[in-house]
Amino acid sequence: MQVSVRRLALHPLALAQCGRLGGAVPRPAPRLLIPGTRTLFSDTGVWEKDYRTETRRKVEQWWHPRIMEQWRRDTLEEVLNPMGWDAFGLPAENAAIERGLDPEEWTKSNIQAMREQLDSLGLCFNWDREVTTCLPDYYRWTQYLFVKLFKAGLAYQKEAVVNWDPVDQTVLADEQVDENGRSWRSGALVEQKLLRQWFIKTTNYAKPLLDALSDLPEWYGVKAMQANWIGDCTGCYFDFSLKVNSEETGETLAAHTSSPEAVFGAAYLAILPSHRLLHGTSSVRSALEKHFQPGRDSLTEVTARNLLTGHEIPLVISQKEAFDGHLDTVIGELSVCVGMHFVLIYLSSYILLLFTGLSREQAFHSITQKAREQKVGGHLTSSKLRDWLISRQRYWGTPIPVVHCGSCGPVAVPEEELPVTLPKLPSLTGKGASPLEAAHDWVSCRCPRCKGPARRETDTMDTFVDSAWYYFRYTDPHNPDRPFERPLADHWLPVDVYIGGKEHAVMHLYYARFLSHFCRDQGLVAHREPFRKLLVQGLIKGQTFRLADSGQYVKREDIDFTGEEPVPLGGGRLEVTWEKMSKSKHNGLDPQEVVQQYGIDTVRLYILYAAPPEQDILWNAKTDALPGVLRWQSRLWQLVTKLRGARQLGDVPNPSLLKKKEQTEARKIWDNKNYAIEQVTAHFTGDFLFNAAISRLMGLTNTLTSATVRVVQHSAEFEEALATLVLMTAPMAPHLTSELWAGLCYLDYTQIIHCAHTDTHTQPWPTVDPEYLEVPDFVELAIRINNKVCGTVTVPRQMSQDAEQVQRLVLESQLGQELLGERSIKRAILSPRTALINFLIDE
Repeated sequence: MQVSVRRLALHPLALAQCGRLGGAVPRPAPRLLIPGTRTLFSDTGVWEKDYRTETRRKVEQWWHPRIMEQWRRDTLEEVLNPMGWDAFGLPAENAAIERGLDPEEWTKSNIQAMREQLDSLGLCFNWDREVTTCLPDYYRWTQYLFVKLFKAGLAYQKEAVVNWDPVDQTVLADEQVDENGRSWRSGALVEQKLLRQWFIKTTNYAKPLLDALSDLPEWYGVKAMQANWIGDCTGCYFDFSLKVNSEETGETLAAHTSSPEAVFGAAYLAILPSHRLLHGTSSVRSALEKHFQPGRDSLTEVTARNLLTGHEIPLVISQKEAFDGHLDTVIGELSVCVGMHFVLIYLSSYILLLFTGLSREQAFHSITQKAREQKVGGHLTSSKLRDWLISRQRYWGTPIPVVHCGSCGPVAVPEEELPVTLPKLPSLTGKGASPLEAAHDWVSCRCPRCKGPARRETDTMDTFVDSAWYYFRYTDPHNPDRPFERPLADHWLPVDVYIGGKEHAVMHLYYARFLSHFCRDQGLVAHREPFRKLLVQGLIKGQTFRLADSGQYVKREDIDFTGEEPVPLGGGRLEVTWEKMSKSKHNGLDPQEVVQQYGIDTVRLYILYAAPPEQDILWNAKTDALPGVLRWQSRLWQLVTKLRGARQLGDVPNPSLLKKKEQTEARKIWDNKNYAIEQVTAHFTGDFLFNAAISRLMGLTNTLTSATVRVVQHSAEFEEALATLVLMTAPMAPHLTSELWAGLCYLDYTQIIHCAHTDTHTQPWPTVDPEYLEVPDFVELAIRINNKVCGTVTVPRQMSQDAEQVQRLVLESQLGQELLGERSIKRAILSPRTALINFLIDE
């Protein structure tokens, strides 16, 4: 889980300090060296001409700890760039079961290993704000927020037909089942099972969450996905109590209507034959079964009393197998339109007196508002959206802070008694009922309300609950008294840039938005939306092998690769795909091994260069991207070597010695430098197309590589452009550029570079020269004839986009008269993007 707030943190540094590059620093003292050994300039004062593997290792070993220390020293108060661990859940529990370990110890050891991996990549985070969802000091507040939801009537328990993973032995949300009906974790075919489960009533917030998407202009692409997932919020639910023979049964039912304004004209309630009331432990089941006739609408003796209107209507078992969307209970209404007004039909003088004469829209808003005020429904939602199922029948999760009392029913654990901590269990199997059922001493407790005997809830929460609020905790991670202080949350949030995988576009982001809206309504924060801007990153995918018949993932060591096609050692057929790297899919790789082979900066550049951030990368070291960034690093090194060599020729740099052609070359370097600053800055701070930024920097590298010796030796433009190139590469390749900057700081003669110290990451970010931004009065227009370049003509800028004027000016010019004076021009095409006109003529 990662967010970046207040200022964009470009790992491993925040390049937002301002000021000139000024002052001098002591030169590294030369030392006696053994001939043939590789040296490091920052250590010895001797510059290696080539960037070889051994040099790269020395560079990274020298600069890595210094960069990490610089981050800790200089940016703690300037950038909030935290990192934490979504540490509960099935993968950790299953891995621990496989190894016969305690999930807590397994998780903690993995966190430590992953922290070391992140550090090894030179990624700088505010580790003093680290959060871990499986620690009691975090999940205490997850439970606190659940209790808030419970007291607000938004957390409830009911029987429901749920998705059951037969391998992981737990419930899955609809979003955790793929298009083939398989579990997103185990790959098993999902079964349907009726269980009593905990839900959070996210449907109450559907319309506010849908409407608030319009306030998120920088949620590119994701807004449409969320809007589609929520659906059109034109209907709502109303609550009913069920009766049999005029006696209350204690059973309540929420029924959906697409016409809330017609609820006073409701004629009946309809449920599907698959409804929980016909298959679970409901007290009305026998009454419904008695009248159920498959294939027909079945009128039953059960009646439903509308808790808003008091109106009692019959309950019907529908002949249909499905209603719209995910609905299983709907209201059947009767209504009629009279003149310009919508009259609701029901024989009640109270209803007619109260609502007759309202327009349809007025009735809609009035009725839904009354239902919300009375807490009996009325929240606008769609037919396709369901409440959030959070129960999980596993051990390694946040305990649900509820006790079940025979007298009081479900009772929330008092806030002062939180956290309800997980008990230690001697062993886990991952099979059967909730593992916490076996912790008898833990399960048995006293009711907080009546003090009588009670039992703790043994289901744990879906891990999406843990991750729905962590961004709040980042603002106040060590608070022992509350989840966070409102002034701190209001200061830091909403998050400026949220970085997350596109697989969370609807689930995690929807739940996080829901909880943020809820916290706003509870007075915990000032804002509703948690994330201002998204950087939706693709996945680095690994090659994945699954048994075709069962969908089970197979390890590479259990596969025979000697034939034309890989086959499992135990026999059978494999499906080979590219999927998200995961321990459960056995398709990951160890970052430290990759770093050891290619280097920190190479891995960082490869990941950024291989694809735009929103696209997936298929991890394959044989692709062009990896050799490309390796070559580019060597070319950057060669540029510094080239400048250092030129400045050691003996002559003091003197731009006045440059001839006109060399001055033109220097001007081109200046132009390319400013263009690169303009483009790279936009990519870093706007669209995050780091691959395009690297391409632009490679283009500037090409320009500098082709510079002649005298331009390198005497021009300020080359020196400044090379310094700019190094600084703009620094966020992506910090170790290499730190050494390059040291090499630039100790030139024998410098015209532009004056270093306060040799840390590239504390230099100001390059800015475009004001002269470059000035609009010139004239434009150099390239002339082509039949697509062949023939020269240039200078034209006034104000005429440069007028095709007729440009054609006239070109024909009147000396070049035009020489090349086109006697020719028949069929067509002249003026480019709308570049200063170019192409004349098509008869040969």
